[in-house]
Amino acid sequence: MKARTRVVVDTNVLLSRLLVPSSVPAQAVRRTVDQGQILASEATLEELADVLSRPKFDRYLTVSERQQFLRLFMRIAQWVPILHPVQACRDPRDDKFLALAVNGEAGVIITADQDLLVLDPFRDVRILEPAAYLAQTG
Repeated sequence: MKARTRVVVDTNVLLSRLLVPSSVPAQAVRRTVDQGQILASEATLEELADVLSRPKFDRYLTVSERQQFLRLFMRIAQWVPILHPVQACRDPRDDKFLALAVNGEAGVIITADQDLLVLDPFRDVRILEPAAYLAQTG
């Protein structure tokens, strides 16, 4: 039996999944749920919760829909404690995704963030845009 790839999904990809369910990022998230294992840490979960609580999303989704998405994400994601912090990204706010990948022994980070994409590969972790992830796993 083939091991499921451990995957870090950046907040921007998760938001795209929620806002546009037919989008390429949404397809990448669905494939990860079906074929891989999504990882989460305290810091990445806090960022997702913070972004989902912003009033600018009120016109697209109700608070209840956003809370439901967060609860679902918490159920499907595997929790990873961050024992070894990472400081490698030109945007320090993105280090949490690198730390999650390293501590969680991820095979890939899915993101649309150029600050992360320029690091591909990072310590044997591929950093891919959603379309590239779909092409690689298709």
